[in-house]
Amino acid sequence: MDSAVATSVGMTARARLAAFVRTLRVNGFAVGLGETQDALKVMTSELALRPAYLREGFKALFCSRLEEWQRFDEIFDAFWQGRGMKVAVRASSARPDAARAELQAGLPAAGAKSDQAAVESEGEGEAEGLPGEGRARGASDAEALAQIDLRHIAEREAMEEALRLAERLARVMRDRLTRRDRRHRRGRRIDMRRTIRASIGHGGTPVDLVRRRRKEKPLRLVVLLDVSGSMSLYSTAFTRFMRGLVDRAHETEAYLFHTRLVHISEALRESDPVRAVERLSLLAQGWSGGTRIGESLAAFNRFHAARVLHSRSVVIILSDGYDTGEPAALAAEMAALRKRARRIVWLNPMMGWKDYAPVAGGMQAALPHIDLFAPAHNLASLAALEPYLARL
Repeated sequence: MDSAVATSVGMTARARLAAFVRTLRVNGFAVGLGETQDALKVMTSELALRPAYLREGFKALFCSRLEEWQRFDEIFDAFWQGRGMKVAVRASSARPDAARAELQAGLPAAGAKSDQAAVESEGEGEAEGLPGEGRARGASDAEALAQIDLRHIAEREAMEEALRLAERLARVMRDRLTRRDRRHRRGRRIDMRRTIRASIGHGGTPVDLVRRRRKEKPLRLVVLLDVSGSMSLYSTAFTRFMRGLVDRAHETEAYLFHTRLVHISEALRESDPVRAVERLSLLAQGWSGGTRIGESLAAFNRFHAARVLHSRSVVIILSDGYDTGEPAALAAEMAALRKRARRIVWLNPMMGWKDYAPVAGGMQAALPHIDLFAPAHNLASLAALEPYLARL
């Protein structure tokens, strides 16, 4: 096989495997980068010529729970052999909220085929009017919307959909972060996937059991959103994102700031969205006014930090960094905040703009105290925050 053909085969294998991994994730499988890399090695070896061996190899790599082990075969057959289509589609709806949120919140890479579409495109997927067709199209539209800068969304319907997606994305992210386990030699649960991988060196005998248990302290997120005039094109979407983070987790706290700081966690937890908006309107008088980031952080450090921050806290600041106060005051408050928080993340929507540079005085003062400085101009950039948080 010449090098050009070999390269083509390798690219095809990677694309097919990537689509299969996305399908597994939508169906609730916790598949990471390490498992995917190992699977690619299997897929580009001679084992790939024997479907039965390929199935068992993938099953050992991708299944870490009994439920995943039981469901793997039907998903594998649907994707690779076009069998059991209806069963596999129903299986992908086993976690409807999480699966739909992942597809509709633009979590898959831009331009990539959606997971639901990947399952349905095999075999019967050519049939006109397939029931999953509308869902696949909706996921594709959501992926495209996730890539658009929020300030460029002019149509009312598109903005309303973006707001819904922002909230769904945050809920899925928050749920996954709080459910993650960690390895522990005295854990109660056996990590089947890592146990099977460790058994390879012993001829397939599981000599060493890899165990997991819940994290003793879940990650606490404390989000501070700048709602000044310069942030007005983004603040509504960010507020919905915060609502998704706060809604199901009391380990998350939310604040707005402009010329003053406002605690809004309880308002965001309102089940009635109309009442939530009313409460926010009353709390955030002065919305879209000036910005006093240093003074707002001083209020947070003085009145809230001791109560809401601990060793597992991550402070997320959503702001463009334009401050009407003294840069030295902002730097001092950031330094004080840095001593209390595990990490400080600053998400700046302007980082997604062409030729942007953080030259504003406030941004320059804050940068030395930031652990992660990242863009937040669209939904995809918000979704990119999860891998960073998952490692903490």
